Amino acid sequence: MKVVVAPDTFSGSLAAAAAASAIAAGWSSVRPQDELVLVPMADGGDGTVDVVAAAVSGAQRRETEVLDARGRPAIAAWLALPDGRALLESAQACGLARLAADERDPATATSFGVGQLVLAARAAGHRTVVIGLGGSATVDGGVGAARALGHSLASRGGELVHADRGTPLGATVVVAADVSSPLLGPDGAVARFALQKGASAAQLPSLERALSRLADVVERDLAGGPWRELAGAGAAGGLGFGLAAFCGARIAPGAQIVADLVELPAALESAALVVTGEGKLDRQTATGKVPAHVLRLARRREVKAFAIAGRLEDGAGDIFDAVAELGPDGLRLPAELLAVRAAELARSIY
Repeated sequence: MKVVVAPDTFSGSLAAAAAASAIAAGWSSVRPQDELVLVPMADGGDGTVDVVAAAVSGAQRRETEVLDARGRPAIAAWLALPDGRALLESAQACGLARLAADERDPATATSFGVGQLVLAARAAGHRTVVIGLGGSATVDGGVGAARALGHSLASRGGELVHADRGTPLGATVVVAADVSSPLLGPDGAVARFALQKGASAAQLPSLERALSRLADVVERDLAGGPWRELAGAGAAGGLGFGLAAFCGARIAPGAQIVADLVELPAALESAALVVTGEGKLDRQTATGKVPAHVLRLARRREVKAFAIAGRLEDGAGDIFDAVAELGPDGLRLPAELLAVRAAELARSIY
């Protein structure tokens, strides 16, 4: 039986490739006769560059000095793909994982480094730039990235009053978003994600007001909008909105873009089953995360889909044919427990 193993990163504990290896080891301990095909996945967030670099022959890794979310120099990796595109990862520049717990404050964090990455790719001659969004420490609506790219956002008395596009980038920009959230509202960048980036409950109203003001000014002053309701506009703290407004970026599901790059659809042909997973399965899973996209690809091919999660919430596992949870020791022993849970799932199909 052909089994495809296609997990995302288990955030904070295990990279996607290591997760796939652990799942494969556990599965093989029970069903050594199965053909296992490992296709580590990503959705545009942390680990996207590493996953694609390992899977795409001829991809060339580049490094650029940028500013991190706190405005400090940092080295960010990106890829020159053999088809001429550049693949960037916003988390390489303004990622939450780059910051210590006491440094996390989305009220002051900036996406400036993402704009610097785009400029580096353009300077290297790339005419199409794919930017993975996810895992950011920011809720600045892409203001930092826009300023790095030379666009003008004028403020008076601390309030944004005018926006103006600078010199055109001269490149097509595609945003690979890890969520389908709009910019504002109960499913937007602030309400859904600001707390996990270090914001306090007291900061949420002011952060939402700032993004609302940004949307009002940008959509008033720039042609081509509105952008606030686009699926993925709220990704990476509103970076999806900023890139759409200032760069004309097209927003697409990150998991779909990565799946195509690593040739997951081809791997699923003739497979009987796929095992996917991520750090947490919850209501966000269906909004653009890897397990949901893997499940969709599997269903189209009548392939069974199993999932393993560090944590399982909100009945999110009900959409899979079988699901397993790592449990309370998941962060401490992720590889060992992934192997154990994969073995349990393998036994369940006897």
